[in-house]
Amino acid sequence: MMTNKLLVKHLIQPFHLEVLCCADSMERPVTVPDIHRPGLLLAGYLKYFDFQRIQLIGKTELAFLDSLGDKLAKECWTTLCGMEIPCIIITRGLPISEAWLKIAEKHNVPILRTKQPTTRFIGKLTDYLERCLAPSITMHAVFVDVHGIGVLITGESGIGKSETALELIKRGHRLVADDAVEVTRVGETTLIARAPEMIRHLMEIRGLGILDIKTLFGAGAVRVCHEIYLVIHLEEWKNDKYYDRLGLDEEKMDILGVDVPCLTVPVRPGRNLASIVEVAAMNYRLKTLGYNSAREFIDKQHGLTSNNTEITEYPLNDIYGKY
Repeated sequence: MMTNKLLVKHLIQPFHLEVLCCADSMERPVTVPDIHRPGLLLAGYLKYFDFQRIQLIGKTELAFLDSLGDKLAKECWTTLCGMEIPCIIITRGLPISEAWLKIAEKHNVPILRTKQPTTRFIGKLTDYLERCLAPSITMHAVFVDVHGIGVLITGESGIGKSETALELIKRGHRLVADDAVEVTRVGETTLIARAPEMIRHLMEIRGLGILDIKTLFGAGAVRVCHEIYLVIHLEEWKNDKYYDRLGLDEEKMDILGVDVPCLTVPVRPGRNLASIVEVAAMNYRLKTLGYNSAREFIDKQHGLTSNNTEITEYPLNDIYGKY
């Protein structure tokens, strides 16, 4: 797992920030997505102060400093600048005295300014920091959008992941990434996957080489990113291994701390993997809507349907062995 590196200078262009001082100190790292308004610190309470956060000064903080008088306000400002903080951002385009800028320069603390209101700016900056600092990982897999369900196809090299994805694309589904998939956790339970810039919209098929899916099938056959809902793991068929026949086993794959539903599909000649993946995506959508066909079947076998109709129980092997 890795976390993207973000520096103070990376905030200037996206938010059109004005640099008031310490333009040569923009290499300071930003390591946490949280933002802090130093109200308690300015009042003299330093316990639990998180110096890793970007400090935001708005109309309330400046008004409080003005009420303290020049000497005490200068002491509070010096204390804030003396912390190892990434930077200080002034909101609403509020003015700040040259004396305070000199104190910040003495401690090499960048002072930036935005014209946006404090609350609105906090929301935008927090969203930006969470995206940039979100944990991520690169996986060897294929990622496709099947009926709006993001399906991550994993398996050993040469098992048929790309060929399965190619057949899905021919059926009207969309490719997100082939071979290398960049996965980012953007929330507690949300994983977003995309292709690296270098191989975006490209696919490798042994015997054919590199294919440009966007050029071959059109812009509607690809998409930049999608949320991961389901993992399908392809493996060679093993006669001595038990495979779920009813669909009651609910396996999970841990990706960046998020448990994603996972299906293991054995591969052998004659199996149409594209159809299996397609139906698996539709079945997953049915489950999210509250319908589980496997559970419904078991309930019927035990005579527990809503109409309480008694159904003769047969061993499953006998049922399927006749056909």
